[in-house]
Amino acid sequence: MPRVALYARYSSDNQSESSIEDQFRLCREHAERERWKVTSTYHDAAISGASMILRPGIQLLLQDAQRGLFDVVLGEALDRISRDQADVATLFKHLRFAGISIVTLAEGEISELHVGLKGTMNAVFLKDLALKTHRGLRGRVEKGKAGGGLCYGYNVVKRLDATGEPIRGDREIIAEEARIVRRIFRAFAAGKSPKAIAVELNKDGIPGPLGRAWGDTSIRGHVSRGTGILNNELYAGILVWNRQRFVKDPATGKRVSRPNPESQWIRTEVPHLKIVDDELWQAARARQQQISALFGPNPANTREGRAKRLHLANRPASLLSGLLTCGCCGGKIGILTPNRYGCLNHHRRGTCTNNRTIVREKIERAVAGIMAAIEDGLYQPSMKARMDELERQRAEITQRLSEAPADIPDMHPNIANVYRKNVARFTEALTDPDGGREAAEALRSLIGEIVLNPGKKRGEVHAELRGELMGILEFSNTQENQRTSLVMPAVAARPRNH
Repeated sequence: MPRVALYARYSSDNQSESSIEDQFRLCREHAERERWKVTSTYHDAAISGASMILRPGIQLLLQDAQRGLFDVVLGEALDRISRDQADVATLFKHLRFAGISIVTLAEGEISELHVGLKGTMNAVFLKDLALKTHRGLRGRVEKGKAGGGLCYGYNVVKRLDATGEPIRGDREIIAEEARIVRRIFRAFAAGKSPKAIAVELNKDGIPGPLGRAWGDTSIRGHVSRGTGILNNELYAGILVWNRQRFVKDPATGKRVSRPNPESQWIRTEVPHLKIVDDELWQAARARQQQISALFGPNPANTREGRAKRLHLANRPASLLSGLLTCGCCGGKIGILTPNRYGCLNHHRRGTCTNNRTIVREKIERAVAGIMAAIEDGLYQPSMKARMDELERQRAEITQRLSEAPADIPDMHPNIANVYRKNVARFTEALTDPDGGREAAEALRSLIGEIVLNPGKKRGEVHAELRGELMGILEFSNTQENQRTSLVMPAVAARPRNH
């Protein structure tokens, strides 16, 4: 009796969770008629059929297919599995290789002919749907209705038409948030920086967009893209639509934005949504132009700048990017200037008390020193005691593993050499003035997180390394003066097990 796996999916367009059960019910009835045994079910809810990459249900189905858990995949129709032509072909090839056939209620058993013809038809359907959706949104915008998401200062107006269908695109002003918008514009026009404005708003306990803390970027945004409070023309009573389009990245399945030329933008006057008067709007724009004239054009917008940004996108901004965490607020530690790290919540939002900054080179060298100590072995007596204890624990674990079932994987026998090699790669790459991709990769293979806490002394920062490999650096009841053996001019680095 063939073993059957059922797959169902519904997208967010005019469907509900009941659609999943409806599809399963029809598939079970078909399996019963064919005398097939249903062994498993997989589904994805409210996820588009334009890509399989981000769908956990279909990914789990593929994993189980490789394990040989079923013989047939049964679905309502091929477009329920995927509408993407390349994804359908890839799925078909993977399942065919595993000896598994695809059967749908609409098409029967899927062959290469179905993959080619239906895949093409689904691709054409998606393109046609996108064009119709875009055309419909444009018509809505030209009537003064919103064509997209909701921005700070406005609320959705929920109304029904004569047939009971929801009227989409109507917005209304939220009075309290409108006052905050005008406050931001007045402060900026008066000479305050976006950072200072954000700090003041957070200090006054005023929630930002989506209820989050205010940041300088949420205020200044991006001029050409029209993002940020200061660039949103809706506050001036002008609805701007089609600034950008979205395309799917074939590698990740995620949508990424692409700017449209200004000639394709649609502008509609919406005076009922105006929050900032013309005089205040122009005053803020004038100050933006003064700043631009003072500091010159944004180098990121030049051809060289875009090329550099693309290059930097392929590697971390620095050796420790993404690994540093503030011990006071749990937020990110990032680069404030080209050579100093600091808590972003303090320096950009004013929501953290950790005002310490640390020279980039010093913290990188301190981290290298800590990990080199692992390679050297006996860093200090307390560490030796900890190593002895871990050796005893390892012996106990080894004994238990020897009594365990044989199919449990062993620890890689060369783990110490791998670790030593990565430490060497990291320390050598520190001489690279740009940080170096290789150093960053070596670092990430060794540790999981670095938490920075302000020390008692002026300018002192303690670095705590966390991660599975850091267990061998758990000091046994060490005193504060013992930790200072790793202190550099502004760093007291003390490793700690997570």
